[in-house]
Amino acid sequence: MAEAFPAELRLRKRCEFLEVQRHGKRLPSDAFVVLALARPGLPARVGITVSKKVGGAVVRNRIKRIVREAIRRNRALLPEGYEIVIVARRESADLEYERAATELGRALARLGRAGRPG
Repeated sequence: MAEAFPAELRLRKRCEFLEVQRHGKRLPSDAFVVLALARPGLPARVGITVSKKVGGAVVRNRIKRIVREAIRRNRALLPEGYEIVIVARRESADLEYERAATELGRALARLGRAGRPG
């Protein structure tokens, strides 16, 4: 159960997504844009969004499943004290799990380095 991704670690409400999108730091990659907003003292929470521009429902749901699995398997990469929104770009439509996990890992690592004092 250590790799579970429970609901309390997810962004679920529209207002939570909008807050991160309006005030968060942008970390772009080829297939995703990672937006992060510091919330010191709270556990990391993640939300995923994929617009219709990326593809139909089947494609969007596939991307969300891949991203959720990458986050679930690599929860240690999530820096504590951040609310994170992962926005899929059109380029993510044909991604395989390994590449998606690598891209997200790099973006989250940049966030972790940027968030450290000193």
